[in-house]
Amino acid sequence: MIRTLWTNFILPILRRPSRYQVAALCWRPARDDVEILLVTSLETRRWVLPKGWPKSGFDGLGTALEEAWEEAGVRAGATEPRPVGRYRYDKRMRGGLPVPTDVDVFAIEIATLLDDYPEAGRRDRRWMSPAEAAAAVTEPDLKELLDGVGPRLRTPAHA
Repeated sequence: MIRTLWTNFILPILRRPSRYQVAALCWRPARDDVEILLVTSLETRRWVLPKGWPKSGFDGLGTALEEAWEEAGVRAGATEPRPVGRYRYDKRMRGGLPVPTDVDVFAIEIATLLDDYPEAGRRDRRWMSPAEAAAAVTEPDLKELLDGVGPRLRTPAHA
């Protein structure tokens, strides 16, 4: 009875609502597959996709393109960027409290990778296969998304 009360009534009241971010899955064709560009986070230095909070004046895709530029020096190619999934993770906010955060992910084929970009020198970046990228990230939902994304990136958006 107490457990049911806690789980069904009290815990939902105490739980914070989820937040929302947008991520850029930056990719390029490789021999028989694709490669994905990961960057390190600023504080914990773990491997992540470029991502951020929604920006005023931008839709989700616009925010993803802006984050790809700011965090990784990416300029998009001719292929139209498209949504490829969503994942959830616990974002550590100031004070250390975890907040559930939903992230929409947009695939962006890279045309140019520049060395001079807003967060150059503050982040590392590395090309990885989808399997390597899945192994490198810590968020379980993102691991799952990355592990199966290769075939979807090679398929044209309107096929």
